[in-house]
Amino acid sequence: MIKIFAFGAVLLSLAACDTIEGAGRDMQKAGAAVSAEAREAKSEL
Repeated sequence: MIKIFAFGAVLLSLAACDTIEGAGRDMQKAGAAVSAEAREAKSEL
């Protein structure tokens, strides 16, 4: 029973790593878009 629980915990932690990694990539893209807009706005001044 403990082995099954441990195996399930490992699977859940691996799935969480993928989710967090994907969220990090999304945030990175959003940050790049904001930076690009800020550079564009600054150049128009």
